[in-house]
Amino acid sequence: MEKKQNYFVPIVVMILLFGMISFVTNLASPMGDILKNQFTIPNWQGTLGVFANFIAYAIMGIPAGNLLQKRGYKVTALIAVAVGFVGVGIQLCSGLVGSFAVYLIGAFIAGFSMCLLNTVVNPMLNRLGGGGNKGNQLIQFGGTFNSLCGTAVIVITGLLIPSIVDAKISDTFPLMYTALAIFALAFVVILLTKIPENEESKQAAADVPLKGIFQFRHFVLGAIAIFIYVGVEVGVPNVLNKWLQNPEMHFFGEGISAEAVAGSVTAFYWLLMLVGRLIGGLVGSKVSARKMIAVVASAAVILVVLAIFIPASTMVSFPGFNGARGFGMNLIPLSAALLVCVGLCTSVMWGGIFNLAVEGLGKYTERASGLFMALVCGGGILPLLMNAVVDIFGPAGYQPSYWIVVAGFAYILFYALVGSRNVNKDISTK
Repeated sequence: MEKKQNYFVPIVVMILLFGMISFVTNLASPMGDILKNQFTIPNWQGTLGVFANFIAYAIMGIPAGNLLQKRGYKVTALIAVAVGFVGVGIQLCSGLVGSFAVYLIGAFIAGFSMCLLNTVVNPMLNRLGGGGNKGNQLIQFGGTFNSLCGTAVIVITGLLIPSIVDAKISDTFPLMYTALAIFALAFVVILLTKIPENEESKQAAADVPLKGIFQFRHFVLGAIAIFIYVGVEVGVPNVLNKWLQNPEMHFFGEGISAEAVAGSVTAFYWLLMLVGRLIGGLVGSKVSARKMIAVVASAAVILVVLAIFIPASTMVSFPGFNGARGFGMNLIPLSAALLVCVGLCTSVMWGGIFNLAVEGLGKYTERASGLFMALVCGGGILPLLMNAVVDIFGPAGYQPSYWIVVAGFAYILFYALVGSRNVNKDISTK
């Protein structure tokens, strides 16, 4: 009991960091719509902010794992928070000078921070939970707060922007100031918090070559799964938001803010991720990550295929903000509502995939976590491909772009059923 009490503060700190990751990362998607209109660029270039944020994972992933293994959780977390403060600060400066290039630099640096934080919080929560179902359960609870922050930033951004056509980076300054304050507070809290370290791992760092983790088939396939997962998790709401607020689609009548409706509908995707992660946390100790992912991946494939084939003209009522009229029911395409429901499916995938991919790795865990984070860059690549499809086919390309998502969920289903099984138990991990 005493040991659990001692771990309470580190667990809370890790969960708070989980929220910071979502707050800064999710800001990049609506920022893409602002960049598109402020600088008159196509969809795929507007997505470069998201791309810059996630491609940083590809560069920092392995160094982050090395840093975590050699310097420990606390030092890595402090560096991550400091880098995040600088990255968001540069993005804020881009609004002052009106520079697209400066914004991309800030998003890229912020991506380094998100990678470092992810490298810390996931193995830390998994270890504090004792691995297995309990470790997965703790990650799901962390993901719940992550989704709460992600939902909040999307809703607030939609409300801050009166018109997407006239939007500017400076419209989001309140959110950036909030992010800077969170980073500053987190740095102080982490500095004063005692975080348990994996001393054995630090001592054995020199004896764990990077190539050693490639011996484990379930980790390699899991790393691919996380590349795809983050891509589809970000891609679904990213394209959905652009689709709903596209003036050419004429979804909404006069006096209704398409930006506010699109922002609130997209926020429901993240809100459902919060609900799903909370449920996942509650049942995580009883239901294996393998079964959980198999069920939600199957459901996701069905939902997205239906969303592709149902005509955009088929409308349903959906709650959300609609500008000056406040909160109420709005008519949106049924396909959009189905895509929002995908949030329930993606909610538990991150924790489940991570849990399965590092299970049984022992001394290789920190190294594996770094490479795992490198492949989070899928969150920048797959949305870029989806937006490229939209640019090629115009308004008719929004729904077909989701075939990329269908293929991604099909692979995740394969990983849950087959690829996640550890067939290399004969390899020493001590």
